[in-house]
Amino acid sequence: MKKISRTKVVDVLRRTDYGAEVNVKGWVRTHRSSKTVEFIAINDGSTIKNVQVVVNPEEFDADTLKQVTTGACINVNGVLVESMGAGQASEIQCKEIEIYGLCGNDYPMQKKGQSFEVMRKNAHLRLRTNTFGAVMRIRHNMAIAIHDYFHKNGFFYFHSPIITGSDCEGAGQMFQVTTKNLYDLKKDKDGKIIYDDDFFGVQTSLTVSGQLEGELGATALGAIYTFGPTFRAENSNTPRHLAEFWMIEPEVAFIDLEGLMDLEEDFIKHCVRWALDNCKDDLEFLNKMVDKTLLQRLNSVLEGSFVRLPYTEGIRILEEAVAAGHKFEFPVSWGMDLASEHERYLVEEHFKRPVIMTDYPKDIKAFYMKINDDDRTVQGTDVLFPQIGEIIGGSVREENYDKLLGEIRRRDIPFKDMWWYLDTRKYGSCPHGGFGLGFERLILFVTGMQNIRDVIPFPRTPKSAEF
Repeated sequence: MKKISRTKVVDVLRRTDYGAEVNVKGWVRTHRSSKTVEFIAINDGSTIKNVQVVVNPEEFDADTLKQVTTGACINVNGVLVESMGAGQASEIQCKEIEIYGLCGNDYPMQKKGQSFEVMRKNAHLRLRTNTFGAVMRIRHNMAIAIHDYFHKNGFFYFHSPIITGSDCEGAGQMFQVTTKNLYDLKKDKDGKIIYDDDFFGVQTSLTVSGQLEGELGATALGAIYTFGPTFRAENSNTPRHLAEFWMIEPEVAFIDLEGLMDLEEDFIKHCVRWALDNCKDDLEFLNKMVDKTLLQRLNSVLEGSFVRLPYTEGIRILEEAVAAGHKFEFPVSWGMDLASEHERYLVEEHFKRPVIMTDYPKDIKAFYMKINDDDRTVQGTDVLFPQIGEIIGGSVREENYDKLLGEIRRRDIPFKDMWWYLDTRKYGSCPHGGFGLGFERLILFVTGMQNIRDVIPFPRTPKSAEF
């Protein structure tokens, strides 16, 4: 074939220099044939849209054209022309075709309308479909939006460790990291494993959060954010849980509860606005094919302020709903941790806009949250979104050494794991706070997808670690 510099499909579709020679490479989406003309739709992943290649079958070997099947990878030289058909402004009059990779009839992704469950079983190939191409391009854009927001607002990107000896959440649901021979473990007289011969000399695990280390960064640099993988060994087979996911966790010195809520609202609006500004084609596709209310819901987030609702007031609203006849699966009472159905009722039915819930009972929240003067509640914040429920969890952190130590002792958290964290309250303590956003929860909301396993390339869930 004649050597012509490759042009990505996304760029070809923008060009109007008709008559120019172009080269495109990609995978065949469809191939329609007739006696006089053939149409090949090619996509290379750079856009949701395909470029149409028009082929005169008299100019090509029939056996070669038969091999241009759905999923095949091809290289095309041709002339850019104005399209006479509907749906595209330009197309390519084919001059040369080279087949890079054949694709047989057993290609799992060639059928239309396959279920997401079937596609999950072929996660190594599902990325080539329109839906997953759109989701992954949006995922990329959301990562860029996050870095853009924090960089412009004076935050420093801070890398917290993946391997840790501390359990930030205190739930104990961590994946252990070891080089020990699991068939021959050294144990003491009480039957406990001895770790002095392990790689780190102590028991270590994959992190569940970078927050504690992030607080150290904030008390030195003023404002930081972490953005990296986190791990939860939680046996939850739900559409909202993964064993491996990505977290964004900003921490800010000298911030109070109002300032924290302002940050949470401004940040998430920036991300939604970025998606609407930079992912138009993919969002329109998902709005048409996955969730017909997607664009309306995204725009609604930007239209007004988020409701700021104390937990106690939220419980009162839910109790009134029950008294008026609303049926919840789980009962409502002060002191409970809200279920997703309660969160969504407040957001979707009562207020009809996002809610930031504050001042939770301290016994249902983490040990590091700042305790209010009533000694019953803490300055925690959960941002609740339509369809998702909780999308952000944050708090003002307890900066008082004695109060923090008291909570650590009350919850029986080993002091040997927390001494370094307490040092930030011993040496130059300051008011500070932050939040955590599960990246995949954000992608769920922005794409309209219904299962968190469909917004990460290779989901890790109980009994599933393929690909």
